[in-house]
Amino acid sequence: MALDQSFVGRTYPPTAPYEVGREKIREFAEAVGDTNPAYVDRAAAQKLGHPDVIAPPTFVFAITFKAAGEVVHDPELGLDYSRVVHGDQKFAYTRPVRAGDKLTVTSTIEAIKSLAGNDIVDVRGEVHDEAGEHVVTAWTKLVSRAADTGEGA
Repeated sequence: MALDQSFVGRTYPPTAPYEVGREKIREFAEAVGDTNPAYVDRAAAQKLGHPDVIAPPTFVFAITFKAAGEVVHDPELGLDYSRVVHGDQKFAYTRPVRAGDKLTVTSTIEAIKSLAGNDIVDVRGEVHDEAGEHVVTAWTKLVSRAADTGEGA
């Protein structure tokens, strides 16, 4: 069943602050195989003009996807999460995420489409630091796959 188009533009409250730690950045950089010294060495990051280590560009996915969970689990929207796959992801940065940042995410449903029985939801996550300054915008595309009706088998 197609999702309700009236949800387009709905904004959810900001998340609780997430404090970005050096160790989390290091672990993430190792997990994705990125050896940039600015991700693990404060002095290397400072040479590039940053006050502390910075995070790889996709690090913020962990907190923006978690924030998008509020959209996904909104009972009024009716998205069947058991059928959801991650369709796409993109980011637009104002500045890098840094160790010590306390970040909040505000999620907004930007689009809802139905295509071949699949429901597609585009969620924009606006990430701000403790001072309220914009850090990054993340766009997440979620696809709720059509139920297999068993026809044509």
